[in-house]
Amino acid sequence: MWWVVGAVVLAAIFSAYLGWTAQRVERVHARAQSAERALDAHLLRRAAAAAVVAEQSDAIELYAAARLALDAEPDERESAENDLTRQLHGIVLNPADPAARTLIGSSRRVVLARQVHTDLVRDALTARRRKLVRVLRLPGRYPMPRYFDIVEPIMPALPMPVPVPAVPPETPLPVL
Repeated sequence: MWWVVGAVVLAAIFSAYLGWTAQRVERVHARAQSAERALDAHLLRRAAAAAVVAEQSDAIELYAAARLALDAEPDERESAENDLTRQLHGIVLNPADPAARTLIGSSRRVVLARQVHTDLVRDALTARRRKLVRVLRLPGRYPMPRYFDIVEPIMPALPMPVPVPAVPPETPLPVL
């Protein structure tokens, strides 16, 4: 009789482990898909900001690269974004211009979104490589996540605001 109880306990532990593993695989895949959508949104914002800067500065090549990045198909997206990044490296931005500040900020967000996306894709691929996950086909409904390889869009740093020293109030002159 004790072996029946032991078998039931082992089956319960194994099924709990399977449930936890399936939930983990589903969660990392869902997070990887969310990170991919966020990266796509930040790339679109950067391309739109680059188009605005290109229109203001009459940079034809930059405008063409921005339009190609905005209109690119999913399989052409990496090369279009790399072309846009190369064009952005060749321009000089005025940090006082609001459009340039928007472009710099969106480029920094692209870097962060790409790092998050890369980390989550790595986690999802690691979860998929586990033997039990492959045997039971747990990530069945999720497509294989892919890395998004682009050149790092490094933009110039924005100047830090200089604090204005507090000026003591003027003391009134005594009336004589």
